[in-house]
Amino acid sequence: MPGPQRTDLTRLRAVITAFFALDGFIFAGWVVRIPAIKHQTGASVSALGLALLGVSAGAVLTMTITGRLCRRYGSHQVTVTCAVLLSLSVALPPLTHSAVTLGAVLLVFGSAYGSINVAFNSAAVDLVRAMRRPIMPSFHAAFSLGGMAGAGLGGLVAGALTPTQHLLGLTVIGLLVTAVAGPALLRLEPPEPPESTPGATAPPRRLDTRTRGLVVTFGLIALCTAYGEGALADWSALHLEQDLGATAGAAAVGYSCFALAMTVGRLTGTRLLEGLGRTRTMAFGGTTASAGMLLGALAPSLWAAFVGFVVTGLGLANLFPVAVERAGALAGPDGVAIASTLGYGGMLLGPPAIGFMADWFSLPAALTSVAVLAATAAAIAVLTRNASAR
Repeated sequence: MPGPQRTDLTRLRAVITAFFALDGFIFAGWVVRIPAIKHQTGASVSALGLALLGVSAGAVLTMTITGRLCRRYGSHQVTVTCAVLLSLSVALPPLTHSAVTLGAVLLVFGSAYGSINVAFNSAAVDLVRAMRRPIMPSFHAAFSLGGMAGAGLGGLVAGALTPTQHLLGLTVIGLLVTAVAGPALLRLEPPEPPESTPGATAPPRRLDTRTRGLVVTFGLIALCTAYGEGALADWSALHLEQDLGATAGAAAVGYSCFALAMTVGRLTGTRLLEGLGRTRTMAFGGTTASAGMLLGALAPSLWAAFVGFVVTGLGLANLFPVAVERAGALAGPDGVAIASTLGYGGMLLGPPAIGFMADWFSLPAALTSVAVLAATAAAIAVLTRNASAR
């Protein structure tokens, strides 16, 4: 690869990484204020679950459209536009005072969140193909690192700032980052597909029946994974406060532990994928996450729950990135959109399902469903190993 081209790819990797990190930072900042906004709206656990459905519903409704927009206008342009919308919409939830209005504004927030995920994942898939290395986990590591920073900051300011002040601050930060990184991304052209050489990733194919079936398979793995990520994002703080007596700051630390483990797992993901291959990486990850979530949900003490969250984060770390990357490699932005839609369908099902199960049984019992779906993801990876092999 010529020097100038490699330099452009390195710059592009850095800019795309910045948008992944910003997305995680903003999302985690919202997540750690969920208990305070629950109190503000006076919502029951099940009503909060239905309101949180707005995030995933908005994401799912816009992902397929975003795939088409990326094909028409380019993933870089769509990424920048969605970053602005995401930054503005995160300030809306603390302005609500009922579960109904909260659900409505979360629909807007979820639309921006889902759209930017399709856009920058599509840009990342193009870069992975050009660089010919399985670097997709590194982008999602940036998302997790941003989430850890956002959750950590949320824990620090929880007692000093109101949710309105905190989330408005996130809007300002998001717009500033976009003002710096956006022009840089727009100046860089998407990389051309590599020439057909041994070991190079094939360019995206048309969505024929077989290709669509493979994309849907990867989407099912993403669904099982996103269900777990969404459950910990939406319910971990409440679980630690309500069931284990944690303070608001300690509850935020719980999600930070999960985000840190995801970051570590994804930072080592490229080396893991190069050593084990995609199938074994996904099978091992799903099994590990299942064991960790059983501990996190059923632990009798706060510290044991933290350990469970760490193990869960390590296990889930590379499942979603690998599933989306394979779908994008097969079918371009349309593949990313389909797999992401199925993935966030897991988030669509997760909040109300866990909320209702918590009302019927208990929140710890409801969270064990994450372990079941993580094990399911591992099983799908093994059963489809011939189709999804390296």
